[in-house]
Amino acid sequence: MSQMIYKLFLPLLMMITVAAHAQKSLHRITITTSTPLNAQEKVTAHMKMDGYDGAIGIKLRGNSSLGFNQKKYTIELRSEDGKEIKASLLGMPAHSDWVLLAPYSDVSAVRDPLAFQLWRDMGHWGPRTQMVELTMDGEYRGIYILSEAIKRGKNRVNISKLKKTDIEGRDVTGGYLLRIDTFNDDDATFTSKVPGIGEGNMSSEVIWSCIYPKKKNLQPEQFAYIQSYVDTVEQVIQSDYFADPERGYARYIDVPSFVDYFIHTELSLNADGYKRSAYFYKEKLNADGTGGKLVAGPVWDYNLAYGNANFANADNIEAWNFEGASNNPTPALWQRLLQDPAFRKAVKTRYQKLRKNVLSNRSINAYIDRHAKLLKPCIAHHFETFPELLVTEEQKKQLPKAQPFGTFPPMGAFPPMGDSIPLSPGGFPMMGEFPQMGEFPQMGEFPQMGEFPQMGEFPPIGDFGGFGDAVGMFAAYRVSSYDEEIKILKQWFSDRLAFLDRNIERFDKDWEPHVQPLVEKKLQFPFGGFQNIFQ
Repeated sequence: MSQMIYKLFLPLLMMITVAAHAQKSLHRITITTSTPLNAQEKVTAHMKMDGYDGAIGIKLRGNSSLGFNQKKYTIELRSEDGKEIKASLLGMPAHSDWVLLAPYSDVSAVRDPLAFQLWRDMGHWGPRTQMVELTMDGEYRGIYILSEAIKRGKNRVNISKLKKTDIEGRDVTGGYLLRIDTFNDDDATFTSKVPGIGEGNMSSEVIWSCIYPKKKNLQPEQFAYIQSYVDTVEQVIQSDYFADPERGYARYIDVPSFVDYFIHTELSLNADGYKRSAYFYKEKLNADGTGGKLVAGPVWDYNLAYGNANFANADNIEAWNFEGASNNPTPALWQRLLQDPAFRKAVKTRYQKLRKNVLSNRSINAYIDRHAKLLKPCIAHHFETFPELLVTEEQKKQLPKAQPFGTFPPMGAFPPMGDSIPLSPGGFPMMGEFPQMGEFPQMGEFPQMGEFPQMGEFPPIGDFGGFGDAVGMFAAYRVSSYDEEIKILKQWFSDRLAFLDRNIERFDKDWEPHVQPLVEKKLQFPFGGFQNIFQ
């Protein structure tokens, strides 16, 4: 009887335990700099907060977000003599590397923390977070998300530490931390041998980066091994025998993690899903020959997810992420996995189990409500700092609607360039309709310099049809209050879960994925100078 009572009350006890450790109010962080910040290398600064008062290295982070009024930062804890040190911040496990995420394009400020929490609740490591307020050089910078960075470590991505001497046998098989994302010269990269998919993409090249070990420490034998392993995974998945239990993909990938990653990404309808900020890792092969498979995750970067973007089908509640979109190529492995009835059955079984707890409407709404309650005392100050995040009811009526390609924007809204640009609700070109960074068209088809606003040079509110702010460049909708944003977000989850319920129910019956053929497309540069600008 006592065991039965314990089982009945265990969920309640867990909720009480979580509540006891939940953040009660926002902590404050003060950073003082002596050198202008940049996005290339960390500069020395000083950070003060509960439990830490010392030196840091800090740099700007992000791509398009570098043009936002609220910046993101990468932080490294340092000793006074400049050496890297580890420390616990706000109760999170000790490490040297941290991130200050700016929820600028997410009015709710909940999307990233919620995505990470869902991944953790699904049984995986995901970045832990704490909501904070930041003051830098005496100026209030708004609400931020202090987050663990995705790094190798006992309390983070817990894979084996690769030594430079680990170049053969079982030693060379792990661990590796990989990413599909933008990259620079400091990353060890290779191009997938399988073309990516997506309607209208100018390139089908999917670029993988090995981010652990770092390029400077990665040995040629190690790089050759992990590239060969990923090549094998992708080519086996595309083979005729891909679904074979012995010879197929299950031999090389951790299937449960791929099932969870699929569910998590499709729920989010992330505009960057699968094709940006997509992480994987590979542990070392066990002595008995087991393990050592490619694992999907952890998850990262969900500020443009959950109905918050106007591009890559992210504003279509009935779209599928794995089918690709018109911005970056989506790895074809996901559509191929969905062609295996066994994989679809695994997705259905797992999804229906998660819907009873982690992914229940009640659980997700409760998290959103707790988060909104936490931010309530300081959210007004945040919006006072960034007034462009909200629009009035009257302004919402004036918001320009997205126009079909080939029609003209409102007079004065955008410089003419021969063909007109379809507008987002914020007055900016729809992402995916205009060539993305690194996806330049042929000579003669690109606007002259000065005709397109450069990153960081966005017009103030009132230009571009009245709402030419950086938020409107991505936004699928605009709100007049924080309460309205929370209401819309909760309704979006209800609608998206209902869509998944209807379709995943059919996964082992009559449901078949939309399949795009694999077509190799490479960018052609008729003149030099653009290939590496945005890498």
